[in-house]
Amino acid sequence: MQINFEMIYSNYALYVIFVHILSAVIWVGGMIVVKLAIHPALHKIEDENIRIKTSLKTMGNLFNLAFPFVVLSLLTALVFLLGAKFSGWIVYAKEGIWTVMTINFLYMYIQRLRASFAYKKGDLDRVKNLVRFIPTRLLPLNILLGIAAIFLGVMFRGL
Repeated sequence: MQINFEMIYSNYALYVIFVHILSAVIWVGGMIVVKLAIHPALHKIEDENIRIKTSLKTMGNLFNLAFPFVVLSLLTALVFLLGAKFSGWIVYAKEGIWTVMTINFLYMYIQRLRASFAYKKGDLDRVKNLVRFIPTRLLPLNILLGIAAIFLGVMFRGL
């Protein structure tokens, strides 16, 4: 079965664009909320075990919420690229950024999952080692890349 991306885009462009933008808003917005609002509050929890457990649960909730929107973002990007046959540096830069973000997201997802298993075994040092770069480097990287990709999307579509 061959997918006709041109037909999908020509008949459903409004919905494809809407889902693409909604996916970006939920993915990037969720990361911003966790980094700027939830992460600082978690550091105020004095009991290390409760702090780690709550942090893992919060990351899990974010990642599970974002995962389908990451997939939708990639699928709608495919419809853009193959259906509308867009080209130009902005399109390739934007989709390149989303690809790097997706790889980073999957790495964070796997690290959190591994940390969750380590937590269940009571290995708090391993948990901290597995997730230490998520809130300090990986999540901020994806936030900045996401903002850049959204800006490029606005540049591409025009005002």
